[in-house]
This record gives sequence, C-alpha cells and structure tokens, in this order.
Amino acid sequence: MLRIHFAGEDIGRVRIAAGPRPAWEMLLSLHALRGPADHGVFGPWRARTRGALDPSARLLLRLAPPRGYSPDFLTPTADNDIESVVDAVQSTARGRLRTELALLAAQRGPAGWMRPLACGDTTALRRVGTAMLRYHQRALAPAWDHIQGVVAAERAARAADLLDGGVERMLSALHPQIRWEAPVLSVAYPVRRELHLDGRGLLLVPSYFCWARPIALRDSGLDPVLVYPANRGLQRLTEGPQTPQGGSLAQLLGATRAAVLEEIAGAEGVTGTDLVRRLRISPASASEHATVLRRAGFVVSHRTANTVWHMPTPLGRAVLERDTGGRARHAYQARPAGADSMP
Repeated sequence: MLRIHFAGEDIGRVRIAAGPRPAWEMLLSLHALRGPADHGVFGPWRARTRGALDPSARLLLRLAPPRGYSPDFLTPTADNDIESVVDAVQSTARGRLRTELALLAAQRGPAGWMRPLACGDTTALRRVGTAMLRYHQRALAPAWDHIQGVVAAERAARAADLLDGGVERMLSALHPQIRWEAPVLSVAYPVRRELHLDGRGLLLVPSYFCWARPIALRDSGLDPVLVYPANRGLQRLTEGPQTPQGGSLAQLLGATRAAVLEEIAGAEGVTGTDLVRRLRISPASASEHATVLRRAGFVVSHRTANTVWHMPTPLGRAVLERDTGGRARHAYQARPAGADSMP
C-alpha cells in the first residue's frame, strides 16, 4: 500500500498533467513490450513494435525491467516533449546516477554496462539519449495522436469531477485501486510506502500505458507524482478510426445534442443562456444536453458567480472535426418544432 499524506495546502496544489508525458509513456510502454503477446489492448501494438525497434532499445529494456524498480532519472520533471526529456536525462547528476543504478543492480545483479553510466560518462549518457529518441520515434510517435486522445478524454472527465464536486470528488474517482480518506490518498501498491507531500502538492499523470496499478517515483524527495491508468475504454492503438459519413455525429448523438456541441466548440465556450437563444431550445433542454456532453468528456463546465460556462475539450473538438459532413446544426434546424428536448 502507498499512502500519500496531504497537508492542508496540498489540496489546493493538486494538478492534472496537460497531456501524456513522453517519459512515463516510454517507461511504461517498455514494461508493456515484454508483457503477454495476447494482451487484449497491448498485444497488437507489442507485435508491431517489436519488429520496428533497432538494437539500441536493448539498453532501455535493461534499464526498465517489467517488474520491480526502474530508475527515477528516466522520468524527469522536464517532460513536455521527448527532446526535453532526453536533455534532462543526459544532465542527470553523477551522484543520482550512482545511487539509482545501485538500486537497479541490487535488484537485477551488477552488470558491466552499468559502470560507465553510473559514473556519468558522457558517451554512455548519449547512448541512452539516442536510444530514447529512436524508441519514441518507432514505438510511440506513430500512435501519439491516439494516446493524446485517450489521455485528453480522461483529463476532461476528471476536470468534470473537479468542477462538479471539488478536489476531493476528483481524488475519489481517480481509479478503483485508489481510495481517498482525508487527509490520506491510499493506493494499492506492491510495497508499503508513506509519502508526505508537505505542501508540495501532487501532480496526477493519466497514462495510456499505465495498466495494472498506479505508480509513483521511489524517491520521496522528488516532486510528487502519481501516474494512473487513463485507458478506461480499453482502446487499442492499432484501431484506426474510420472516416465518418456526413452527418454521422447527429446520427450518433441526436441532432439537438450534436448542435449543442457544435455551438460550444464553435465559440470556444458559451453559457446556457447562449444555447437557449441560439438554438431556440428550453433552458432545461440546454442544461440536460450540456450535462450529458460533459459526462462523456466532450465539454467541461465552469461556474463564475451565477453563470455556467461550457467549453469544448480536445476530445469534443476532435469529434467535430471528424464529422466531415459538418451538418449538425443544419440537421437540428430541420427538425419539427417541439422536438428540442429529444437527445
């Protein structure tokens, strides 16, 4: 069990990563790469990827065993893009390299290839950086848009929890293996650990390749991070979306709900009153459709004083962009009067 202890100010310092973190997706995908070939979600990606990798990936596989400890320096805080990740890894202090690789050696046994890396040898660090760039290009980049979509949907759902019920509701809904009992967040974990945030807050990182259970950094002195599974819909990376037929969004959501989504996305945010005026629907209908779209992860809602603003999520915008017919509003306008409350 991992128990994360919150001080009073930590509640206000909980954040959700803006998108998938390249270093974490790399580390966890390396774990998945050596998982079962018939894995329902990762199996097809694993089969395709193993044939695309070059020999440099062997170094990363040694550094990231599928069970037990993987060095924390592989997942640096500077994780906006793969280039910044590589720069941070190659700049790791020698003392930290020595400490973390000693932990890995204690788990797997000492190996000759570790010695120059543990000493901070620049050639060894360049090899790691090159391997990371090649791995990302061949294993992750082809599926990155899909990974982003899955993580964006999870982030939007947690944002809806936050808007509807505050940080505590969001923490309570993170994952079945996570339990919030103030002031402690308990996470099912293979070892017993106590992590005290001490005012540093907590960064929540939804991850496509995080699978069996959430994961955290071993070193409690680093910025606190909790990585947890984002792929609740069990979406495969090999499932390329089909090109929709014109008007398919209206067929899927219903003409009115599709028109509501189009209005919200087209204006980059509207109020319920705006929806009532523009679409000539009742306030109750506007509220119902916005609620359903929010729960689906297509929109987020934000209250300012007595006004609720509805804004599109990346997933909501992507759904509209894929509706090549672009006729959601026209489909709605063609409906007979009095049908505005139908989904």
